[in-house]
Amino acid sequence: MAQKKMSLSRKNHLKSLLLQIGQAMLEEEAREAEEQKMKYMEDQCPTFSTRFCMQELQELCRQLHKQIDFVDEERYDMEMKVKKSNKEIDDLKVMVQDLKGKFKKPVLRKVRMSADAMLAALLGSKHKVSLDLRANLKQVKKEAKDEEKQTGDWRKNVEDKSGMDGRKKMFETEA
Repeated sequence: MAQKKMSLSRKNHLKSLLLQIGQAMLEEEAREAEEQKMKYMEDQCPTFSTRFCMQELQELCRQLHKQIDFVDEERYDMEMKVKKSNKEIDDLKVMVQDLKGKFKKPVLRKVRMSADAMLAALLGSKHKVSLDLRANLKQVKKEAKDEEKQTGDWRKNVEDKSGMDGRKKMFETEA
């Protein structure tokens, strides 16, 4: 047998009652927080009167400086505890990821490394292996073109004919 459904007007009425109760609770919490704040301020900060002589004012300043130093030390200690806790949390997160076996892939940067440096990084400093990639390449000799062999080098002729020796040779060959 199907359960009876609540009428729309009844549902809206209950909703409005819940909202009113929630709003009253929020107002009560805000009022309590304000009261606690005022009580703390009254306890920690005594009322200030301006009817002091110079020595009393200086003593008051010294006391305030001591309180400020004490509060700064506490703040610093708290910050260090928070930093330490955050570091431990990060370390535990890494350990959990290691246990799960799921790893986030870091963004890799291009690094220029020689083959020797790569082998040294992989094998460690024990193995001093130098890898000369050019040693195993096949040697290929270039063949000189036939045209260059036939015509010869034109610079030789110019060098031979330059200067007095070259002129003598020209006349000796002609005569």
